[in-house]
Amino acid sequence: MTAATIIVVTYNSARWFARQRAALETQTNKDWRLVIVDNASALDQRPKPSDFPSAEIVQSEVNLGFAAANNMAAHEADTPFLVLLNPDAFPEPDWMAQLLALAERYPDVAAIGSTQRADMPGVLDGTGDVLHASGLAFRSNHGKRAAVPALGETFSACAAAMLIRREAFERVGGFDERYSSYFEDVDLGFRLRLAGGRILQSPDAIVTHVGGGAGGGTAQAHFLGARNRVWTFVKCMPAPLFWLLLPLHALACAAAATVSLFAGRGLAAWRGTFAGFSSMGAIWPSRLAIQNARVASTADIARALAWSPLVFFGRRPVIRPLASHRQDQHQQPTSD
Repeated sequence: MTAATIIVVTYNSARWFARQRAALETQTNKDWRLVIVDNASALDQRPKPSDFPSAEIVQSEVNLGFAAANNMAAHEADTPFLVLLNPDAFPEPDWMAQLLALAERYPDVAAIGSTQRADMPGVLDGTGDVLHASGLAFRSNHGKRAAVPALGETFSACAAAMLIRREAFERVGGFDERYSSYFEDVDLGFRLRLAGGRILQSPDAIVTHVGGGAGGGTAQAHFLGARNRVWTFVKCMPAPLFWLLLPLHALACAAAATVSLFAGRGLAAWRGTFAGFSSMGAIWPSRLAIQNARVASTADIARALAWSPLVFFGRRPVIRPLASHRQDQHQQPTSD
């Protein structure tokens, strides 16, 4: 059986096709298949068989969003591993080999994140996603010249370049399609953790990631990011942390929206924050289902969060050493 399915979701991404094809063709590990889902790009931006001769290309005539497009491809996959890759992410030749080797070495690990270099010498794009106790999240070391952290456990993996076990992805229901895009990978990582999985950040599985490829600076992006941040906190934060941190979360969301406003981005983040809190009733059933099935204890989640404001403002990585012993991730739901 083929080991992995690489899923690339494209939207008006034709400028990256040749570079990504070249990067994939140089992979030292060839034990994978490639599926490209195009989200209703303009006709001249759609992937063609000549762009990726070995790929299965799925053309959608409607923009499904990043979450739903990945779910659709994952649903059709029959490989043990799914590997998500943005169209503007270009892996080093041993990238897939490094990911698969780690997955085999640590069979209890649900997902593995890649080290992301920016498209400029010496600058990092990300070394794992960090979730602060306030509910704000960030990609660590983004835009910084810094040392790459050693192999360890991160809160969640950035979906621009990550491996996830298909069984773990299916067990938590994949991406939440209501999110469309933005914060969907932090939400997925949170739910994997609640289900008892752990997530590694690899220093050796490396991609170059351009970033901002599909509307990252638009009003819609700021709206979705703010709304989805609230939804993730409401759905995933276990009690008593939920009630303890809810006032801090509301303040942090208001502060982030205000910073966005004064940065000239308009009211989109404020609208997203309001939409998130005003729809808590609709999200609450998801919270009940997730928390009722939860395996991780409140203490497990508390340890995985970042608590220091210096970590947040410095965009510092939070990579924890690998535990010598972990409970089986198929244990019974917790009662705390």
